[in-house]
Amino acid sequence: MNSPRSTTVTERFLRYVAIDTQSDPRSTSQPSTEKQKNLGRLLVEELLSIGLSDAHMDEHGNVYATVPANTDKQVPVICFCAHVDTAPDFSGAGVKPQLVENYAGGDIVLKGDPRQIIRVAEHPELANQIGNDVITTDGTTLLGADDKAGVAEIVAAAQVLVENPAIRHGALRLLFTTDEEIGRGVDKVDLKKLGAKFAYTLDGSTAGSIETETFSADRVEIAITGVAIHPGFAFGKMENAIKIASAIVDRLPKDAAPETTEGRIGFLHPTDLSGSMETASIGLIVRDFEESGLAHKEALLEAIVRDVLNGFPGSSYTFTVTQQYRNMKVVLDRNPEIVEYAMDAVRRAGMEPAIGSIRGGTDGSRLSHMGLPCPNIFAGGHAFHSPLEWVSRQDMEKAVATIVELAKIWEERA
Repeated sequence: MNSPRSTTVTERFLRYVAIDTQSDPRSTSQPSTEKQKNLGRLLVEELLSIGLSDAHMDEHGNVYATVPANTDKQVPVICFCAHVDTAPDFSGAGVKPQLVENYAGGDIVLKGDPRQIIRVAEHPELANQIGNDVITTDGTTLLGADDKAGVAEIVAAAQVLVENPAIRHGALRLLFTTDEEIGRGVDKVDLKKLGAKFAYTLDGSTAGSIETETFSADRVEIAITGVAIHPGFAFGKMENAIKIASAIVDRLPKDAAPETTEGRIGFLHPTDLSGSMETASIGLIVRDFEESGLAHKEALLEAIVRDVLNGFPGSSYTFTVTQQYRNMKVVLDRNPEIVEYAMDAVRRAGMEPAIGSIRGGTDGSRLSHMGLPCPNIFAGGHAFHSPLEWVSRQDMEKAVATIVELAKIWEERA
């Protein structure tokens, strides 16, 4: 049964990125922005059109669908997951995709803002795209390959399986979440309804990569209450909350920041700073691959706050830590076949698998610790959260092939 809409993964992707789905960390609703549901509604329409009769969107914007099993074997139910929202870091409204066909090499100047240049020196993976079709923006927005490439790949793979019944597979659950970029992606996911035993997120970068480890992550909110008084009568009395907050930020260790760390080294990172003379607040994210590292950094941070406040005896603070997600590796190590099958699928799709760690998190981090082990597979995008974001048609097609091969492998080895 053919969809009435275009069916290539690239055409799907170009449809999806045209819809603004930016999430909002300041919102308390789920989804944080109603516009994320606009893509959810389109996905339900497309999934129904390819024959997934149970496709639906819940009140929180999560989209569920099933590719029914076509084998007599007892195959574990596998879920493929991607998120519809784009990051708050840069605008995702009015995306104007640019297609560089048969990329011949060299830097790519983005037409909408010629100051934005995707340089080979800074994006070495471009060297592996010679002859491929590279999709960028015009330089005035992000592209949304994080994670609309993953969304498009899952839908395209579902259609391949539906239209090719000779490919044997167990039941596959499809899940498209909202608000992943602000750490709430699976807050309202109904795992009982999902009914999967294992899962894979399609939310990675370079073709062939499989990520089995993420940061563990917390958020810290520091609220400061100073001593406000008319500046004409402030001598010996005023304790300016803005200055207190600034002193705390200035004391953060320079060698434990995102811009000075790489590999398996975590960091402390201020993301929000606001205030007045009387009150001020600092929002930070804390990241480490080990929970002991998180605890150490948070203790160091509170020691800095206390030390700064010692110089302001009339002022006070609160220090609130909120868990965001945890390293999924401890869960995946108990289920090694999940990653083994993914590696085999990547090989079958014509690539050499590369196991890596994410200096960030995915829905898979949360799902793994909620009881649904879930590594992360490449979706092909690069330079996420920026106007330099890009993806190639061929890498998205490789991701589709990887999903199909994974479905086959789980059935073959059941």
